[in-house]
Amino acid sequence: MIIMYAIIRVRGNVNIAPDVKKTFEMLNLNSVNHLSLWSETKEHLKMIKTVENYATYGNISEEVLTELINKKGKSKKGKIEAKKVIKELGEEKTLNQLGLVNCFRLSPPIKGYERKGIKKPFSIGGVLGDRKEKIDELIKKMM
Repeated sequence: MIIMYAIIRVRGNVNIAPDVKKTFEMLNLNSVNHLSLWSETKEHLKMIKTVENYATYGNISEEVLTELINKKGKSKKGKIEAKKVIKELGEEKTLNQLGLVNCFRLSPPIKGYERKGIKKPFSIGGVLGDRKEKIDELIKKMM
């Protein structure tokens, strides 16, 4: 089983600090509703904590990851085999080493985000911050 974080950018570029903007560039999240996948390292966790007031994140399951790669994955080499990609991700390879672009462009979620909107944390009914395993539901709504 692989542990990867799925990070979805929720808010735009208006009035954000330069360090947050630079972190979004490093995470390949250049626009709203973009998703990128990152392994669980302390460097990635620190970057995620920097942007958590503008994005939502959580641990993605393998079945949703397979569906995401099949539907929205873009390759530099041609056809993508999701099962092979997931197997090689378990061997500590990155998406870029496998020839995949680490930016998935998603649609806005069907029936919208949570009730309190995009400026409140997930813990009190909003969208931002850590969702843990509930990120899968949001990704399915956005595919």
